[in-house]
Amino acid sequence: MKPARFKPPILLCVLAFFVLHFAVTSQSQSRQARSQSPLYFGISFPKERSQTPLDGRVLLMISADSTSEPRFQINDDADTQQIFGLNVDGLKPGQEAVIDPAVLGYPVKSLAEMPSGWYWVQALLHRYETFHLENGHTVKLSMDRGEGQQWNRAPGNLYNAPKKLWIDPGKNETIKISLDREIPPIPPPQDTKYIKHVKIQSERLTKFWGRPMHLGACVLLPEGFDQHPEARYPLVINHGHFPATFGGFRETPPDPNLKPDYSKRFNIHGYNKIVQEHAYQFYKDWTGPNFPRMIIIEIQHANPYYDDSYAVNSANLGPYGDAITYELVPFIEKQFRGIGAGWARFLYGGSTGGWEALAAQVFYPDEYNGCWAACPDPIDFRAYTIVNIYEHENAYYVDSRFKKTPRPGKRNYLGEVTATLEEMNHRELVFGTHSRSGDQWDIWQAVYSPVGDDGYPKPIWDKLTGKIDRTVAEYWRENYDLGYILKRDWPRIGKKLEGKIHIYCGDMDNYYLNNAVYLVEEILKNTKDPHYGGEVDYGDRAEHCWNGDHERPNAISRLRYHQMHAPKILARIRKSAPAGADTTSWRY
Repeated sequence: MKPARFKPPILLCVLAFFVLHFAVTSQSQSRQARSQSPLYFGISFPKERSQTPLDGRVLLMISADSTSEPRFQINDDADTQQIFGLNVDGLKPGQEAVIDPAVLGYPVKSLAEMPSGWYWVQALLHRYETFHLENGHTVKLSMDRGEGQQWNRAPGNLYNAPKKLWIDPGKNETIKISLDREIPPIPPPQDTKYIKHVKIQSERLTKFWGRPMHLGACVLLPEGFDQHPEARYPLVINHGHFPATFGGFRETPPDPNLKPDYSKRFNIHGYNKIVQEHAYQFYKDWTGPNFPRMIIIEIQHANPYYDDSYAVNSANLGPYGDAITYELVPFIEKQFRGIGAGWARFLYGGSTGGWEALAAQVFYPDEYNGCWAACPDPIDFRAYTIVNIYEHENAYYVDSRFKKTPRPGKRNYLGEVTATLEEMNHRELVFGTHSRSGDQWDIWQAVYSPVGDDGYPKPIWDKLTGKIDRTVAEYWRENYDLGYILKRDWPRIGKKLEGKIHIYCGDMDNYYLNNAVYLVEEILKNTKDPHYGGEVDYGDRAEHCWNGDHERPNAISRLRYHQMHAPKILARIRKSAPAGADTTSWRY
């Protein structure tokens, strides 16, 4: 038998309806009111800049510092200025992109929270193009235009001259900005006697991206190259970020009229003169009688996600590892008389270049005969800087029921923190969604992740909250966790890597990169049949990017990579060159 149901009076039902309706209407109106700012920015471009609609990311910079344009003042440090970002699809000439409090900013998250005051204001449209990928997805990304994926310098991007304005978020005002300027093209570098610039269209990358894609290199030729046509040379890849030309090589003495600058990173006045002095010294060493004759190249592999590809095959970037190793390197060796064999190819670099050097050596053990990896990006994802992506629940905060302790992202040699992981990732999110910031955390994600359902890289964690996706972490481990791969595959590749792996890192690396090096060192120390036979070394209280030099400070040793590693390469050749190999034609 069912209990009798209570039937409320009709008047009570009507009253309840109006109360509920009022509450829902009030919430809706409240949300609408919050989304309508008394102050907003309307950003547009004139027909003179483009007759057709444009896709991209509209960025609004607000700065209290007049020493340079606001577009050059956004960073991870305490002196960063303010930025807001908004995607636009098919923005027409004269149509406004609206920056209001609903648009995410960094470091202040909303326009409504900006302190009132006088500011320098600048806006920019970072342009996207449409790519129809081999995997069937269509994505919108920024094609590199010779600048190395820097949104604030990319040719073709539209912007305005900074304007000094009074900003009051509580004031009912519309501030209009017209993007009436365009960043001009970058002149190509010129060849010299020693430095040559080459570029090829990659068959593999063109197929992946659905349009012509190229690889380039800045080639440093040895002294006596033209006088010794019979010589065949070892090849060295100096991995690193996008080079417009070969860096650190100067054929003339330092400019006596150079105005000294100040290096904030190294706290040195006149560091620009020091850089010129060491570049000229390298030229003198390179052309001197005792320097080993070899070819050194710096690779240009900027792509729609970053200023380089990390030199491996990737589901989102395409087969850059194969394209570099099997297309670009043989092309250069053929054109410039390289020996053309794995025993005569070597790798070194720092930071991103350190990771690339080690990764290329591990993934292509027969194609290279030694790597010297300094301050490498995380080489074991149990220490993805300070995040264990396999065990931690959140990247931004220490796992705790009651506390909310932020994870640090950047420090100095004393451990003083200048940025948290959340701040660094939110800055990138303002630069671009879907891994399109062109910056560090996004390129790691783009290289290591599987393709998401939307065609963009599947996030390792929620960019806003930091919650880690464990399925993506497992994909990273199987494909790009170098420590895990070394341990897993040592029975198969160990003999091919014996004596080839050398890793250096400061124990106070600014980005905690030493944490992963400790873990990989433990793996390498325990290798058997054979033992890895290489070197792992640390710099005491040394910051990013220590490279194994215990005698000189970081500011100087980073300018001497070639002089440091050339003798090591020569020693490796003497020890490992196969019988009958050409070890003499280039020794003049």
